[in-house]
Amino acid sequence: MKTFLVVNPRSANGQTGKRWVEIAAQVGRVLGEFGHGFTQGGMDAARIAREALDQGYECIVAVGGDGTLNEVTNGFFRDGKAINPNAALGLIPRGTGGDFRRTFGWGLDLDSSLERLRSETTEPFDVGRLDFIGNDGNPATRYFANIASFGVSAVVAAEVNSGSKALGGNVSFMWGTLKGLLKHTERKVTLSTDGGAPETLDITAVAVANGRYFGSGMFVAPDAITHDGAFDITIWSGYGVSDFVLKSKGVYNGSHVTWKGTRRLRCQTLHAESADGRDVILDVDGETPGRLPATFTLMPAAIRIKV
Repeated sequence: MKTFLVVNPRSANGQTGKRWVEIAAQVGRVLGEFGHGFTQGGMDAARIAREALDQGYECIVAVGGDGTLNEVTNGFFRDGKAINPNAALGLIPRGTGGDFRRTFGWGLDLDSSLERLRSETTEPFDVGRLDFIGNDGNPATRYFANIASFGVSAVVAAEVNSGSKALGGNVSFMWGTLKGLLKHTERKVTLSTDGGAPETLDITAVAVANGRYFGSGMFVAPDAITHDGAFDITIWSGYGVSDFVLKSKGVYNGSHVTWKGTRRLRCQTLHAESADGRDVILDVDGETPGRLPATFTLMPAAIRIKV
């Protein structure tokens, strides 16, 4: 497949840019000729990916973390439709969190990434569409590859993104989680799935999952599959700092799904809005682009992915 790499030079704490000559040489030895572009700012990866698809590239590879992958996924779409449904999304993971790759069991080494990209093997890939209120107060749309959520998870994402990740993803997210839980209080939200009757409840966090992991390894949706045509929804209620400190192992090994405060369901659409007038912010593949009200819509087999 004609391959284009969308490179975030700031990923891996800047090592991707510093080592690009070395990385590019290795890519060329395995894949042969390829195109590439460097990101410079927010949503730049989406623009670069879209331009590459317009130029006839068939495999667009995100070189970076989950945020870069999210932006590249957005670049596959124009006017609500896939530019080329047969085009494939690829990943060379270079981020600090690496939650998307965990769903597939992919490592961080470049050799295994390139072997995957050299293979002709692809599979259908579901993509989430999110219609919400942006940080500027206007309606916005964003696509997501892994997980979108709201509640304390978004507060944590904001904390992590505002600080340094020099100590690595796990430490950054654990520290961000503690600070987020200290700041956060339960939110009252109204949810409806697949057009059904609305339900109002108090939530700590709600995760709308295509993949299985978020928060640098939290196993939030153990049964999620990226080509099964449905979101796996995990609803956490009544959790605080003490629960994270005393029970955090269960969040990382998936046993939290058996706890009294965890509820799961499956759907293709979820609509959510604040029920008490307070802002409820969103976390979309590790970024915080806006707030509720929001509608999450699954787009089954919207594109393909290199596996």
